[in-house]
Amino acid sequence: MLARLYDALHDPAMQPVLTCATDTGSGGYTHRYFRAPAGAEELVAARDAIAAWARLTYGWMGRSPDYKAAFLATLGANADFYAPYQDNARRWYRAAQERVLFLNHALVQPPVDRHRPPDEVADVYVHVERETDAGLIVSGAKVVATGSALTHANFIAHPTTTPIATKEFAAVFIATMDTPGVKLICRPSYAMAAEVMGSPFDYPLSSRLDENDAILVLDHALVPWEDVLVYEDVGKSNTFFQHSGFFPRAMLHGCTRLAVKLDFVTGLMLKAAEAVGSAGTRHIQTSIGEVIAWRNLFWSLTDAMARAAVPWAGRTVLPNPEYAQAYRLFATIAWPRVKEITENILGSALIYLNSHAADFKTPELRGYLDKYLRGSDGSSAVERTKLMKLLWDAMGTEFGGRHELYERNYAGAPETIRFLTWQMAQTSGLARGFKEFAERCLAEYDLEGWTAPDLITPPDVRRVDREHPRAGGWRACWPSSSSRPSAPAASAGARAAPRSPSSSRSTARTTRGPSGRRSPSSTARRAAARSICGSSTGTRSISRSAR
Repeated sequence: MLARLYDALHDPAMQPVLTCATDTGSGGYTHRYFRAPAGAEELVAARDAIAAWARLTYGWMGRSPDYKAAFLATLGANADFYAPYQDNARRWYRAAQERVLFLNHALVQPPVDRHRPPDEVADVYVHVERETDAGLIVSGAKVVATGSALTHANFIAHPTTTPIATKEFAAVFIATMDTPGVKLICRPSYAMAAEVMGSPFDYPLSSRLDENDAILVLDHALVPWEDVLVYEDVGKSNTFFQHSGFFPRAMLHGCTRLAVKLDFVTGLMLKAAEAVGSAGTRHIQTSIGEVIAWRNLFWSLTDAMARAAVPWAGRTVLPNPEYAQAYRLFATIAWPRVKEITENILGSALIYLNSHAADFKTPELRGYLDKYLRGSDGSSAVERTKLMKLLWDAMGTEFGGRHELYERNYAGAPETIRFLTWQMAQTSGLARGFKEFAERCLAEYDLEGWTAPDLITPPDVRRVDREHPRAGGWRACWPSSSSRPSAPAASAGARAAPRSPSSSRSTARTTRGPSGRRSPSSTARRAAARSICGSSTGTRSISRSAR
């Protein structure tokens, strides 16, 4: 599949989308993402080149060569950041662009003693052992070096979530794969399992798109001085991700690839629903509609990142970091949700399958397979099975499970991603702007009414202001010495002719509440309220209190 990508660079039909002239003076051409863009238009064209390459692998190759171009293309314009190693940065920029080099990276510390600072885990974490005239002698391990067995070199840096404190750990460099002491310890190969136990028909993705993840070990490896980008500068090592330009460019690549991947999976889901006869069911349609909405979201974010590009070093631009961070967060939710929807709407159809392509070549089985595995849309048993095995390889095999893990953790730990979204809003001034926007609304009114000059407070129609004097407020109704209303005063007529106990009971009728106790009727409560405050507004307020 890698050869397919590189061959496309020489395909006259694809060159207009994939390639552009180099800016190194070589007179050649390169993949568009390997050259630093000078404006939004060039960045949009680079996004389209990423998408064109991703379509050749159906969106399933996360660490294709243009992925690390997200970093390599920054080295020219931003070379001075790497002083005193700025010449090394420029040299790698030229080499990567002119040769379209395939690099990977290993950034994460191994999951060992993560509760301790890096300089206390020197037996495991990558660090410089000593300096020589030829370069740095480096030892330690890194994860996850995805696809490294096929790359030209590995880029090594450190995550900013665990700050470096000593110069021995403050090294950022590139280690070529043929360096003595560079070793890879790989996880089981899904491609090998697919080839041994199945066929391309049975495992159409894992048999050709397994990017093997590896533990990268540096065992007294010599890193030449010309391949060093940062050394001894602890502050620069700790702020590499913020100042290198790598982060937003990596997010543009990842978002574009995921959008292509969702195009592919959406097509599979639509075809699968037809094959099982459920395409006309409303809940199936709504579920696939949600997947299409996720797809639309990520394509929209690639547009936002590229078209709202921000100025950067020299004449170059970077993808918009706020939209890049939005992709970073929502991608962790989207792919697991798409996988869940696939399993929900297809259920047993994903495993209602024979075990091997060879079954269709077995006369004793072929009649049963043709009868019981046929599609509901007129597709044959072979066509239906071929479709379902492709979808199962995408979602249910080891290959599919690994891709869910990849999409969940591709851009960092979920909590870290969310915290950084908050932190970026603080440092960029967005959070301050949000608060000022809310405060503008709060400033337009107070206890007396509107304070905004274009709004009018109408006292002539407000019942509370008309019936209760502003000076006295509720104190005119509530005696200050008591928090509860006193008994209603008798009217003048009543004082002249006192009522008998029986007439009082008749006037102030009582009702029984849920507990069986006698309580004043609503008529009595309203009369009491009117005699205290003399208003219907007061009646409503007192009645609530009485209830």
